[in-house]
Amino acid sequence: MIDIVFLVISVVTIFSSLMVVRAKKLVHSAIYLAGSLIGTAGLFILLKAEFLAWVQVLVYVGAVITLILFTIMLTRKGEEE
Repeated sequence: MIDIVFLVISVVTIFSSLMVVRAKKLVHSAIYLAGSLIGTAGLFILLKAEFLAWVQVLVYVGAVITLILFTIMLTRKGEEE
């Protein structure tokens, strides 16, 4: 059972990581980055490292992705026209 969960989380994490690079829009890339970081937190949980998983979610997904999204939204003035 754990092997199947590991396989699913790994595939989702690898897919999200590849889509970060391949996405054409910055917002989509940031969302895929959040998915990749959440997948990494899931792998930490499987390794019985719950503290690292919570730090991953709170610091990286919560703070860094929010900062990236606000930066993208604030610097997109030229595309509105």
